[in-house]
Amino acid sequence: MTYEEQIVAAVKKTLPAVVSIAISKDFELIEKTLPFQEFGIMPQRENLPTDEQGRVKLGGGSGFIVSSDGVVLTNKHVIMDAEATYAVVDSKGERFPMRIFARDPVQDVAILKITSADKKWPTVALGDSQKLMLGQTVIAIGNALGEFQSTVSTGIVSGLSRLITAVTDMQGTVAHLRGLIQTDAAINPGNSGGPLLNIEGEVIGINAAVVFGAQNIGFAIPIEKAKRDLADIAQHGKIRRPFLGIRYVLLNSLFAKRYSLPVNHGALLVRENVPGDHAVVPGSAAEKAGLREHDIILTCNNEPLTEQKTIEDMLENASPGDNVTLTLLRDGKETDAKIKLEEWK
Repeated sequence: MTYEEQIVAAVKKTLPAVVSIAISKDFELIEKTLPFQEFGIMPQRENLPTDEQGRVKLGGGSGFIVSSDGVVLTNKHVIMDAEATYAVVDSKGERFPMRIFARDPVQDVAILKITSADKKWPTVALGDSQKLMLGQTVIAIGNALGEFQSTVSTGIVSGLSRLITAVTDMQGTVAHLRGLIQTDAAINPGNSGGPLLNIEGEVIGINAAVVFGAQNIGFAIPIEKAKRDLADIAQHGKIRRPFLGIRYVLLNSLFAKRYSLPVNHGALLVRENVPGDHAVVPGSAAEKAGLREHDIILTCNNEPLTEQKTIEDMLENASPGDNVTLTLLRDGKETDAKIKLEEWK
């Protein structure tokens, strides 16, 4: 099979299980959030595109079906508006109701469930994102710009283990998304939540973000992170993530010199300069273990903390109930704190 035939076969194999996430909202709810309404600058309702129920269409994202009973993976930011209504649109353009099954509290991943009558849905095959190599061929499929359904683009793996900062909910929460796959396959707004495939047609990532102003730079969440969420759902009925309960900044040589700190590595526990913030969350596992503001965490389970290896990285594969040991620097002396991780609420 030629290279071109491999790509065509991978797309043909996967496309029936790729869906669009249609987003719509009541006009009255939209009116409340529009700027300049006090000046009478308002869009005319009749000029706005609407769905079958008369709600205003707000565009859409992408997703893909992972089980024959209609479980769908997508990005959390695709379904972040609590006042909006969402529906799944299959590759034939047919619309189906859905419900939000779970949101990952850390990763930009959400799990949906199609709630239509009994039907056996086509599914995708999930691959192994841990075996990716730079230069490997990848294929992106999605609802480009929320308008061009089943758009296919190809490229390569341009980078691995990338870190970006992104807004992941309507409250403007900023999340640091780690371990991302970088690709030059064209990913546009609306592609979010769609699959990133290897040449065998297996999903190795969830398309998540683009860099505006750049060319050929897109990012996908490794499918291993979503696999863990699916396993949690199967075993516990919900996504479970460990919660330590600290706010910190990572130290480096410049930071240490500027603030006359005794070390140039580790995590300094410090609150943000906003009312009511805490360096150590009250009632959290960290507080129960005796952590205090201005402690510096040097190691986690004897592994040094660095700007490249953070606490989040070290807890990536941990579960609620696991025990970790942190080495702290406090008042010039090192001490160990043993902590039992709690569940993210």
